Amino acid sequence: MELSASSLRDKLQRDLEADHVEVEDTTPNRCATSFRVLVVSTKFEGKPLLQRHRLVNECLAEELPHIHAFEQKTLTPEQWTRERQK
Repeated sequence: MELSASSLRDKLQRDLEADHVEVEDTTPNRCATSFRVLVVSTKFEGKPLLQRHRLVNECLAEELPHIHAFEQKTLTPEQWTRERQK
């Protein structure tokens, strides 16, 4: 299984129909075992944080057992627009 920032980004973008995805490999030597993600999707609208994180976790169900640390931020397009204006 290929674990890379780009493979995770592509899968999140495709499966969650995301407007914007950022994936950062936060492993000190970039060995792809620790990631930080930001996902902006209309699929998150009306959902509490836990349900949003579950959607991301379900999307990456195959990959997560091979990841040591995973940090995620999930926003709706409206929240993303507001956050960028700060």
